[in-house]
Amino acid sequence: MSIFEIIMLLCFGAAWPFSILNSWRSKSTKGKSVIFLITLMIGYVAGIINKLYYSYDAVIYLYILNLIMVLIDTCLWVRNRRIEREGREPDSIIYA
Repeated sequence: MSIFEIIMLLCFGAAWPFSILNSWRSKSTKGKSVIFLITLMIGYVAGIINKLYYSYDAVIYLYILNLIMVLIDTCLWVRNRRIEREGREPDSIIYA
């Protein structure tokens, strides 16, 4: 288990909740690239496969967690794209 791998995954993972929240609230695909999201998912799947076949350790759970968050953000991208294509205006966001 590498501390540097753990730090990398924690740093990447820390950004996803904010990205998911932004996607949920904005109902927009602006600033998002589905190709980028898919590329990240492929990378996380490759990391999981590496852990399963070559160096299984607890870090696999960070890969899985990050993959799930990117998958959620990708699903929100699809939802937001549908909203944009239907021409619906996103609900206004009220910040308290």
